[in-house]
Amino acid sequence: MARKTVKLGKLPEILTNSKFYIELSLYGQQEIDAFFKECQGLKRSLEVIEIAEVTPQKWGKKGVATYGRVRRTVLPGNAKSDTITLKRGLTNSNTLWQWFIAVENGNWNDQFRDGDITIYDQAHIEQARFRFRGAWPSGYTIGDLSADGNELNIEELELTVAQFYRVAS
Repeated sequence: MARKTVKLGKLPEILTNSKFYIELSLYGQQEIDAFFKECQGLKRSLEVIEIAEVTPQKWGKKGVATYGRVRRTVLPGNAKSDTITLKRGLTNSNTLWQWFIAVENGNWNDQFRDGDITIYDQAHIEQARFRFRGAWPSGYTIGDLSADGNELNIEELELTVAQFYRVAS
Protein backbone atom coordinates (compact mmCIF):
# COMPACT_ATOMS: atom_id res chain seq x y z
CA MET A 1 0.00 0.00 0.00
CA ALA A 2 1.46 3.34 -1.07
CA ARG A 3 1.79 6.00 1.57
CA LYS A 4 0.03 9.23 0.72
CA THR A 5 1.50 12.45 2.06
CA VAL A 6 -0.74 15.33 2.91
CA LYS A 7 0.63 18.70 1.93
CA LEU A 8 -0.23 21.45 4.34
CA GLY A 9 -0.30 25.07 3.31
CA LYS A 10 2.03 27.50 4.96
CA LEU A 11 0.93 27.93 8.55
CA PRO A 12 0.63 31.49 9.84
CA GLU A 13 3.41 32.70 12.10
CA ILE A 14 2.47 33.25 15.72
CA LEU A 15 3.60 36.76 16.59
CA THR A 16 5.30 37.74 19.83
CA ASN A 17 3.97 40.60 21.90
CA SER A 18 7.34 42.34 22.18
CA LYS A 19 7.83 43.61 18.62
CA PHE A 20 5.46 46.52 18.12
CA TYR A 21 5.49 50.17 17.17
CA ILE A 22 2.92 52.87 17.87
CA GLU A 23 2.50 55.64 15.34
CA LEU A 24 0.84 58.81 16.61
CA SER A 25 1.19 62.41 15.41
CA LEU A 26 0.78 65.44 17.67
CA TYR A 27 1.09 69.14 16.93
CA GLY A 28 2.17 68.83 13.31
CA GLN A 29 5.12 66.58 14.09
CA GLN A 30 5.73 63.64 11.80
CA GLU A 31 5.45 61.30 14.79
CA ILE A 32 5.21 61.59 18.53
CA ASP A 33 8.50 61.79 20.44
CA ALA A 34 7.93 58.58 22.37
CA PHE A 35 8.68 54.88 22.36
CA PHE A 36 6.29 52.82 24.40
CA LYS A 37 7.24 49.77 26.42
CA GLU A 38 3.70 48.54 26.84
CA CYS A 39 0.33 48.85 25.14
CA GLN A 40 -2.88 47.47 26.66
CA GLY A 41 -6.61 47.52 25.96
CA LEU A 42 -6.61 46.58 22.28
CA LYS A 43 -10.19 45.39 22.27
CA ARG A 44 -13.24 45.89 20.08
CA SER A 45 -16.49 44.32 21.19
CA LEU A 46 -20.21 44.28 20.50
CA GLU A 47 -22.73 45.08 23.18
CA VAL A 48 -25.25 42.31 23.72
CA ILE A 49 -28.95 43.13 23.43
CA GLU A 50 -31.18 40.64 25.22
CA ILE A 51 -34.84 40.48 24.34
CA ALA A 52 -37.29 38.53 26.50
CA GLU A 53 -40.72 37.86 25.05
CA VAL A 54 -43.64 35.87 26.39
CA THR A 55 -45.21 33.50 23.88
CA PRO A 56 -48.67 31.90 24.17
CA GLN A 57 -46.98 28.49 24.19
CA LYS A 58 -47.97 25.98 26.90
CA TRP A 59 -45.08 24.78 29.05
CA GLY A 60 -44.31 23.04 32.35
CA LYS A 61 -45.02 19.61 33.83
CA LYS A 62 -48.15 17.69 32.96
CA GLY A 63 -50.95 18.72 35.26
CA VAL A 64 -49.35 22.07 36.19
CA ALA A 65 -48.69 23.36 32.70
CA THR A 66 -49.29 27.05 32.14
CA TYR A 67 -49.37 29.38 29.21
CA GLY A 68 -46.86 32.08 28.56
CA ARG A 69 -43.45 30.61 27.94
CA VAL A 70 -40.58 33.12 28.11
CA ARG A 71 -38.30 33.09 25.12
CA ARG A 72 -34.95 34.90 25.26
CA THR A 73 -33.09 36.13 22.20
CA VAL A 74 -29.67 37.77 22.10
CA LEU A 75 -28.63 40.11 19.30
CA PRO A 76 -25.49 42.11 18.54
CA GLY A 77 -25.72 45.77 19.52
CA ASN A 78 -23.39 48.74 19.14
CA ALA A 79 -19.69 48.17 18.62
CA LYS A 80 -17.33 49.78 21.11
CA SER A 81 -13.59 50.09 21.57
CA ASP A 82 -11.85 49.88 24.93
CA THR A 83 -9.49 52.48 26.30
CA ILE A 84 -5.93 51.95 25.03
CA THR A 85 -3.25 52.36 27.69
CA LEU A 86 0.27 53.32 26.62
CA LYS A 87 3.22 53.06 29.01
CA ARG A 88 6.76 54.34 28.66
CA GLY A 89 9.67 55.44 30.80
CA LEU A 90 9.16 59.01 32.01
CA THR A 91 11.30 61.45 30.00
CA ASN A 92 11.87 65.20 29.99
CA SER A 93 9.50 65.57 27.00
CA ASN A 94 6.11 67.00 27.94
CA THR A 95 4.34 66.35 24.62
CA LEU A 96 1.89 63.80 26.07
CA TRP A 97 1.20 66.05 29.07
CA GLN A 98 0.51 69.06 26.81
CA TRP A 99 -1.92 66.98 24.75
CA PHE A 100 -3.74 65.94 27.93
CA ILE A 101 -3.89 69.55 29.21
CA ALA A 102 -5.25 70.81 25.87
CA VAL A 103 -8.20 68.43 26.24
CA GLU A 104 -8.64 69.30 29.92
CA ASN A 105 -8.74 73.03 29.10
CA GLY A 106 -11.68 72.52 26.74
CA ASN A 107 -9.81 72.41 23.44
CA TRP A 108 -10.86 68.81 22.91
CA ASN A 109 -12.45 69.25 19.48
CA ASP A 110 -9.05 69.95 17.89
CA GLN A 111 -7.27 67.17 19.79
CA PHE A 112 -8.65 63.99 18.19
CA ARG A 113 -5.81 61.94 16.70
CA ASP A 114 -5.48 58.80 14.61
CA GLY A 115 -2.72 56.25 14.83
CA ASP A 116 -1.52 52.76 14.03
CA ILE A 117 -0.19 49.93 16.15
CA THR A 118 2.05 47.71 14.04
CA ILE A 119 3.20 44.23 15.07
CA TYR A 120 6.30 42.67 13.52
CA ASP A 121 7.55 39.11 13.14
CA GLN A 122 10.95 37.82 14.23
CA ALA A 123 12.54 39.12 11.00
CA HIS A 124 11.21 42.64 11.75
CA ILE A 125 8.71 42.49 8.87
CA GLU A 126 5.28 44.01 9.43
CA GLN A 127 2.68 41.27 9.92
CA ALA A 128 -0.33 42.96 11.55
CA ARG A 129 -1.56 46.54 11.71
CA PHE A 130 -4.32 47.94 13.88
CA ARG A 131 -5.69 51.44 13.44
CA PHE A 132 -7.36 53.68 15.97
CA ARG A 133 -9.34 56.80 15.07
CA GLY A 134 -10.56 59.74 17.10
CA ALA A 135 -8.20 59.16 20.03
CA TRP A 136 -7.89 61.63 22.88
CA PRO A 137 -6.15 61.36 26.26
CA SER A 138 -8.58 60.56 29.07
CA GLY A 139 -6.01 59.77 31.76
CA TYR A 140 -2.39 60.57 32.60
CA THR A 141 -0.40 58.90 35.37
CA ILE A 142 3.20 58.79 36.50
CA GLY A 143 4.58 56.05 38.74
CA ASP A 144 5.06 56.41 42.47
CA LEU A 145 8.21 58.11 43.71
CA SER A 146 10.47 56.69 46.37
CA ALA A 147 13.77 58.03 47.77
CA ASP A 148 15.20 54.52 47.99
CA GLY A 149 13.86 53.26 44.65
CA ASN A 150 15.97 52.63 41.54
CA GLU A 151 13.38 51.49 38.98
CA LEU A 152 12.41 53.53 35.93
CA ASN A 153 9.54 55.90 36.54
CA ILE A 154 6.67 55.00 34.22
CA GLU A 155 4.47 57.50 32.39
CA GLU A 156 1.04 56.13 31.46
CA LEU A 157 -1.43 57.63 29.00
CA GLU A 158 -4.99 56.37 28.59
CA LEU A 159 -6.49 56.95 25.15
CA THR A 160 -10.21 56.88 24.59
CA VAL A 161 -10.77 55.92 20.97
CA ALA A 162 -13.81 56.19 18.72
CA GLN A 163 -12.81 53.27 16.49
CA PHE A 164 -10.29 50.46 16.65
CA TYR A 165 -9.91 47.97 13.82
CA ARG A 166 -7.45 45.77 11.94
CA VAL A 167 -6.22 46.89 8.54
CA ALA A 168 -4.44 44.93 5.82
CA SER A 169 -0.69 44.96 6.34
